[in-house]
Amino acid sequence: MAELRQDADPGEAGLDPKALNRLDQHFARLVDEGRLPGHLVCVARGGRVAHLTAYGHRDRAAGLPVGTDTLWRIYSMTKPVTAVAVLLLVEEGRLSLDDPLERHLPAFTQPRVHTGHSGADPRTRPADGPVLIRHLLTHTAGLTFGFYRSHPVDALYREAGLEYSVPPGKDLAETVEVYAGMPLQFDPGTQWNYSVASNVLGRVIEVVSGRPLDEFFAERILRPLGMTDTGFHIGDEQACRLAELYGETEAGGIAPTPGPPVRGRPLLLSGSGGLVASAGDFHRFMEMLRRGGELDGTRLLSPGTVALMTRNQLPDAAQLDSFGAPVHQGRSNAGLGFGFNVSVVVDPARTPAPTSPGTYGWTGVATTAFWVAPAHDLTVQFMTQVRPKNLKVFPDLRRLVHGALLD
Repeated sequence: MAELRQDADPGEAGLDPKALNRLDQHFARLVDEGRLPGHLVCVARGGRVAHLTAYGHRDRAAGLPVGTDTLWRIYSMTKPVTAVAVLLLVEEGRLSLDDPLERHLPAFTQPRVHTGHSGADPRTRPADGPVLIRHLLTHTAGLTFGFYRSHPVDALYREAGLEYSVPPGKDLAETVEVYAGMPLQFDPGTQWNYSVASNVLGRVIEVVSGRPLDEFFAERILRPLGMTDTGFHIGDEQACRLAELYGETEAGGIAPTPGPPVRGRPLLLSGSGGLVASAGDFHRFMEMLRRGGELDGTRLLSPGTVALMTRNQLPDAAQLDSFGAPVHQGRSNAGLGFGFNVSVVVDPARTPAPTSPGTYGWTGVATTAFWVAPAHDLTVQFMTQVRPKNLKVFPDLRRLVHGALLD
C-alpha cells in the first residue's frame, strides 16, 4: 500500500494556510449539507504533500469514515493510465502513433462515416482515411458514447446495447467488435468527441502485447510504481476500504447507486474507466508524470514521451470548445486543448476557473479529479464517489487551490 501522508508545511511549500482552510470549509459544507458523502483532497508541490484532508464518510449507512487508505472507483481517470500503457509499447517500437487501427484490429478495416438516416439502415460513405492510434488517444477517431443523445450515431450505439459503452455479457474483445460495426460520426482527425476510444486502446494493448489488459497494467505500470492498491478488482482484504458509490438525487441529495462490479475480476477490462485506486497510489502515478516518466529510480517513459502526452495534440492548436463536436462546445471546455487522454490548458484567460498554462489532468464520472500544473510544480487530486446530475465541484476546487498559491 502506498502510504499517503502530509510531509511538508503549507507555508514552506508556497501555499497559504488560510486559503487551504477555506477550501476545506467549502467541501466540508457540501458533506454536512448531504451533497457529498465524504471526500479526500491532496495538494502537493515538488512531490511533497503540503495539504491532505479526509472528511466525512466512505459509507454513510455504516458510519465508516473516509481515510487516506480508502479505495475509490476512479472511472475515467483510468484513461491516462491506458495512455501510458500505449506509450510504453510505442517506445519499445511495438506500436506507432500513426499505425492504422486496422493493422492491429482488422474489424476496423475500411471505416465508414454516417451521412444520414437514423435507424436500421443508416446512410454512410467511406471515411477519408483510416483511424490511427493517435486518433484514439486524442478522441478524434469519430467514435462516441450512446448516452450523449446528440447525434444519430449515438442512437445506433444505444440500439446495439452500448448506451453506457459496455454491452451486457461481452468481454473486451467482443465489445470492441461491436464498436467496429458502428459508423463513425466524422472523418478521423476532424473533430473531438469524447468516446469509447480508450476501450479500443485497451484491446490494442492486449493484441500487441499478447497479455490481458489487467496483467499488462500490473506488470508494466502498477507494480513498478508501487501502486499495490490499484486494479480492475479488489481482494477480500481490501473490500472493507472500498467507498460506497452514490448518485445525486433530483432534490440535490445523494443515495446509494449500483456501480460496476469490482469484487472479483470483471468480464470486461475497461481501459476507459475500470480501475479502482487509493489516493496514495494515484499520487504516485501523478508524481511519475510530474517527474517526466520516472519515480523512485524506476523509469516508465522518457521525458520527451511524457511531454508529448501532456501537450495539446489537436490539429492547428485547436481548443475543445471550437474543435469539439456540438455536445462539447460549452463554456466548461473553453481554453482547453487535449493531449493523450488528458486535457491541457492552452489559454488560461478563457478557462472557467483560474489556472496556469500547460496544466493537464482529467476527471472521473464519480466526481474524482486530478491535475498537474508544471508552472507551479503542483499536483492535486480530489476523491469522492458521487455520480452527479447538477453538482459541479471542479470549478470551485480549481479556484480554491489556485487561490492558495503564494508563488
